[in-house]
Amino acid sequence: MTPNDLVLTPRGVRFWGRYIPCSIGKGGLTSTKQEGDGATPRGTHHVVGLLYRADRMARPTSWAEPIGKDDLWSDESGDTAYNQWVCAPYGASHERLRRSDPLYDLILVLDWNWPQATPGAGSAIFMHQWRRPGYCTEGCIAFSRSNLRWIAARATPGTRVIVR
Repeated sequence: MTPNDLVLTPRGVRFWGRYIPCSIGKGGLTSTKQEGDGATPRGTHHVVGLLYRADRMARPTSWAEPIGKDDLWSDESGDTAYNQWVCAPYGASHERLRRSDPLYDLILVLDWNWPQATPGAGSAIFMHQWRRPGYCTEGCIAFSRSNLRWIAARATPGTRVIVR
């Protein structure tokens, strides 16, 4: 591990010499992730994307991609685009990336079960804004808006996210 790794610890995520408070999945941590279990998967993951709401904030880094009004994330295990960024209209089960609340205003996309997804092994493990301190996610890792922006300004494609 290096200071450039995001490491989940009991004190929060350690990154660049700081401990940053976070929330994890309501199902705790798991080594056997399944779609809909609400758990955060253990392992070494990598940042593979950075998405943001251009109508709500300035581009956080040069490699960030704006979230469009029709952008979705497929979460249907049997779908050929399972655990992929897709666009509406879309018939299979999905999650809307352009939400009315601020949770997905800034998203660091992790490579959990990606790009070759195993059906049922879980989708959409993101680092995103929390609802409030201590409020669990559906399996993602969530931070305050200011801390998430601080992380996004320093993370790069390939940054490791270590969940023990």
